[in-house]
Amino acid sequence: MLQRLRERTSATDVIMWLIGAALMTLIVWGSTATLIKGTYSARHWIDFVIFGLAQGSIYALIAMGYTMVYGVLRMINFAHSEVFMSGPYTAYYFAAYFYQSGLLESHPVISLILVFLVSMATSTLIAFLLERIAYRPLRTAPRLVPLITAIGASFFLQYMFRGFFGSGFQAYPVIKALEGQWLVGPMRILKFQALVIAAAALLMVALYQFVQRTRIGRAIRSVSEDKDASALMGIDVDRMISMTFIIGGAAAGAAGVLYAIMFKQVHFFMGFIPGIKAFTAAVLGGIGNIPGAMLGGIFLGLVESVGPSLFLDGLGIVAPYQLKDAIAFTMLVLVLIFRPTGILGERLAVKKA
Repeated sequence: MLQRLRERTSATDVIMWLIGAALMTLIVWGSTATLIKGTYSARHWIDFVIFGLAQGSIYALIAMGYTMVYGVLRMINFAHSEVFMSGPYTAYYFAAYFYQSGLLESHPVISLILVFLVSMATSTLIAFLLERIAYRPLRTAPRLVPLITAIGASFFLQYMFRGFFGSGFQAYPVIKALEGQWLVGPMRILKFQALVIAAAALLMVALYQFVQRTRIGRAIRSVSEDKDASALMGIDVDRMISMTFIIGGAAAGAAGVLYAIMFKQVHFFMGFIPGIKAFTAAVLGGIGNIPGAMLGGIFLGLVESVGPSLFLDGLGIVAPYQLKDAIAFTMLVLVLIFRPTGILGERLAVKKA
């Protein structure tokens, strides 16, 4: 048994496990020191968790687009971050009009629904056009070709929206109905955070049920497993691939409005960082696995919110929140060291695994 273990373990594996062990030691040491110091009260930790859930829910919605496209085409759609950006940036002008006309204050629910619909429609259209124009002609090309095309499409969309709307930051209108907070026992939750968490949860459940329960969802999963066999069974493969992009685009458009409500601004470059984080979330959960993308997004959001204060404050690091991105990617490294397929595992067809 030891001989077999030696044969299966390389020097690279040993080094990676040592790195993982060192990182885990620092995390445990820093967390213990932080809790012993008692710098943060229970109320602080609750606030960190609520913010992490809201942020992670947005990451999870974006990550669904990455993981679904990978599951069907085995490619990373790096232009998905601009699909996320296009919806809320376009919907901003409708939100500003509703604010100036007083509709956002007098009819906040109807106004928000219309803003969501505009954002989701825009992101869906961009995602659909990307698939038809940029990716479909390259369906049989080597994998590197659509990957480079996705990067090029990402830059094209960024600068197209910069040309349309300018390079400045646009402040999303303040929604008075979402100002203030609710007290739930010992917890306090800001109203806009409650909206983000509830809306994201409903959308994730709805999208998951759509993929699992409907005929279109079953057809998409069939195409993901084997395109040739699906075509022989009468499934329109091209249509199902387009549907995959449409579903991912709609989720990204909804996530974009939630992001704008939470962070109060939009700009042409706003998709870059959330896109990277959402891709990281998809890898954390297991690329190609929809529940994994949801879990990975929420896990990443919580780690970004709680991690800097919990892991780094006890180590004496000044302004630990500035290192939240480093914490997030450290978690990715740890997961990939100890479980290379992600938390729930990469879901691939047997012949492609």
